Amino acid sequence: MSIFQIKQTKSGAVLWTGAADDEQTALDAMAREAGYRDFSAIPDAIRADGIQASKLDLIS
Repeated sequence: MSIFQIKQTKSGAVLWTGAADDEQTALDAMAREAGYRDFSAIPDAIRADGIQASKLDLIS
């Protein structure tokens, strides 16, 4: 499992940070925490500004 951070592309606002197996799983987890069934259920108006999932490299 990796740590992902999801940001709104236009504003740079961090929407979610957490553990997931891959980018799609991270997007779905973010959507569920926001009250949606999965990422595909998020309204187009919200996704219009772009949403980017990035895998964080955490090295200690």
